[in-house]
Amino acid sequence: MEFEFLSPVNDILMAHNELLSEQAFGNQIDIHTSKNGIPESVTEAKFAIIAVLENRSDINYLGESLDLLEIRKALYSLFPGNWSHKLVDLGNLQKGESVDDTYAALKRIMEPLLKKNIIPIILGGSQDLMYAMYRAYDNLEQTVNIVNVDSKFDFGAVTQSVSNQSYMGKIITEEPHNLFNYSNIGYQTYFNAQEEIDLMQKLFFDAFRLGQVSNDISIVEPITRDADIVGIDLSAVKASEVSGNQNTSPNGLDGKEICAISRYAGISDKVSSFGVFEYRNSKDEEITAMLVAQMIWYFIEGVNYRVKDYPFASKDDYLKYIVPNDVEEMVFYKSNKTERWWIEIPFISSLNNKLKRHTLLPCTHQDYLNACNQIIPERWWMAYKKSIN
Repeated sequence: MEFEFLSPVNDILMAHNELLSEQAFGNQIDIHTSKNGIPESVTEAKFAIIAVLENRSDINYLGESLDLLEIRKALYSLFPGNWSHKLVDLGNLQKGESVDDTYAALKRIMEPLLKKNIIPIILGGSQDLMYAMYRAYDNLEQTVNIVNVDSKFDFGAVTQSVSNQSYMGKIITEEPHNLFNYSNIGYQTYFNAQEEIDLMQKLFFDAFRLGQVSNDISIVEPITRDADIVGIDLSAVKASEVSGNQNTSPNGLDGKEICAISRYAGISDKVSSFGVFEYRNSKDEEITAMLVAQMIWYFIEGVNYRVKDYPFASKDDYLKYIVPNDVEEMVFYKSNKTERWWIEIPFISSLNNKLKRHTLLPCTHQDYLNACNQIIPERWWMAYKKSIN
C-alpha cells in the first residue's frame, strides 16, 4: 500500500503506553513506530488512524505547526469495548511541499484502504482535507454522499482559492463529478450568507439547523445512514465544551450530541471514511483532545454494532408498507432487526446505473406517519426533484 508518505507516531506515546493498563487502547492496537515501522496487521484491520498535519489552508493560518499528540494520548488511555474489529494507527502525514501535495498524498494513502474495506479515520488539520478524502473515491466507480457536521456550509466564492471555508465549492464544481448528495448537520444561519442557503436549496441538499438537531438528535440518523464520508468540524461544538484556543462559538453542539452523531456515523452500513478537523494546539488542550478521542471511540463502537440491514438482503427481514397519496404511491420498508425505516424512490431505478444504489432513502418512523397523514416527507421531495433536474 502507499504508506511511504507516513511518519511514525512520537516515541513519547510509546513511553506513555508503558504506564497504561494492558487493556487500554494504547496496548491493544498496532502502531506505526520508529522501531517497528508500519504494522503488518494493517491488511487485517477494520480501522486505520491517520493524522494529517496540514493546516495551511486555514483562513486563520499564521504559520503555526500542528501536533496531535494529546489526541492520541487521550485515545490510547481509553478502554475498548467488547469489539471484534481491529484498529491500527498508521502515524502522521506531514505537510507536503504544497497543500496540493498533501491532498495527493492523502488520496493515495486512502485509495487502497477503501478498496480493502478498511475505514480511514482522519485527524486534522484544516477541514479542506475533506476534498482529498472525497477524491480518494474517484477510482471506486461510485457516487459519493458527504455529511458535514459544521456550523457553516463551506461553499465559499467560486473565484476563491480552496480553504477550510470553501472546499465544498471545489467538490461541487470540479470534475469528475462524483458527488451525489451533500448534507449539513448543525449549521447556524448567522454564519452563512443567504446565497449559500439558497444554493443548498437549489441543489436539493439536506441541511439541519442547530436548533433542530439539539431538539431531537435522532433526526440525523437517517442522514448519516446514507453517507459515505462523514466529517466533523470542531467549530460545530460550543465553546464551553472545548479548550479556549479552538475556533468555536457560544452556541453549538454539546459533547453528548457530537458523540451521538459519531456513533450514528459508525452504525451506518455505508460510511467508509470518517474525519475530525479544525483541532488547534493550546496549553489547555486536554479537554478538546479527550472529546475528540471519545468521538473516535463512539464511531468505532458504532461500526462494531453494524447489522447490515439495508434492504434487500432478504425480503423476509422487512415489512413493506404502501401509502397512497395524490402525488405518487409511497412504499416504505421497516427492518425487523433494527426497526429502521426506508422509503423507496421508484423513479430513480430507470436512470443511470450509477444512481441505482440510491433507490432506497433512509427515513424515520415519523416520516411514515406523516405520509399516512398525506404529509410528504421533505427528503423524499428533495430526492424526487434532484432526480428530474
